[in-house]
Amino acid sequence: MLMTHRSLLACFVVLGGALAAHAQGVTVKVGTVKSISTVATLTAIERGYFKEFGIKVETEDLNTSSNVTALLAQNQLQVIEGGISAGYFNALEGNFPITIVMDRVSSPLGHNLMLRPDLKDKITRIKDLKGKAVAINGPGSVSTYEVGKMLETDGLTIADVDVKVLPFPQMAVAFTNKAIDAALVIPPFTSQLLEGGYAVAFKEPDDLVKPWPLTIAVAMINTDWAKSNRDMLRNYFTAYMHGVRDYCQAYHGGSNRAELIQRLIRTGTETREEFLNNYPWPSRDPRGRINVDSMVDMQAWFKRNKFANTQFPAERLADTSYAQYAAARLGPFVLENKNSKLAGCR
Repeated sequence: MLMTHRSLLACFVVLGGALAAHAQGVTVKVGTVKSISTVATLTAIERGYFKEFGIKVETEDLNTSSNVTALLAQNQLQVIEGGISAGYFNALEGNFPITIVMDRVSSPLGHNLMLRPDLKDKITRIKDLKGKAVAINGPGSVSTYEVGKMLETDGLTIADVDVKVLPFPQMAVAFTNKAIDAALVIPPFTSQLLEGGYAVAFKEPDDLVKPWPLTIAVAMINTDWAKSNRDMLRNYFTAYMHGVRDYCQAYHGGSNRAELIQRLIRTGTETREEFLNNYPWPSRDPRGRINVDSMVDMQAWFKRNKFANTQFPAERLADTSYAQYAAARLGPFVLENKNSKLAGCR
């Protein structure tokens, strides 16, 4: 009996996965800045996508990726998932063995520049933030870029505000104690601050920052390690992208949404299910694509504001070959919920 093309392809996929599992048997240490989008990696782990290739993933929570590029360069972590920071561009200047390979968060972001509730009627435009205490989650972090670009739309610069560095979980207390006037906040913390009455929404980077769409968080790798593990790393990012596509299906209200919500709750990323049901999730690209124009602008802004010293050409900023390989191997992304009107994750 002749096998169909589909059956034959399935056999090759199974055989390829089995051979990869036999050949690899490696552990990859991954540092992740905790956010809703982290569930893509958690899903790939728990659904066995990495295991199919013989890859064991160990995750470590990070407050911000801006201060851990050294851990990546030293191969203490092989992959980092987090925001693009000034530290990344400075690491390139220092010839550190790291590079960006894939999108992690892109527009629409769900980020918000939030205000202390008692300032709602006193700060009505960006210019009113002059001299105010504005919190970001890391020095030279992508939040710094977002706030800086937003300030520039109304004639201010990052030097015109009092920048405070706080981890996202501490911002509610800082608002309550009136230690800060505003903060750049990401999901799920935006919904927590809104629901708890700790802050009010003010402005969204997606509405003000150009070029758009913004690529503000990525996956980065140690390039020295990658040279001797290229085939395994291709498999890693194929499994990783599989998890990203599961995330995008859930983002659009697919049949797996409840599963991913429960995973976020069980792993402590979020504790209140209603937030995950009622508030938007950050978008991801199901093909791992990066808006290079966004990265180039970010690099230029960091250099202009003395967070970085050098400006590299676009081709030096990222290695897109892993995303291209994974996308080709997985094939086209087909949205399950075709009635979804949400932008992003397509």
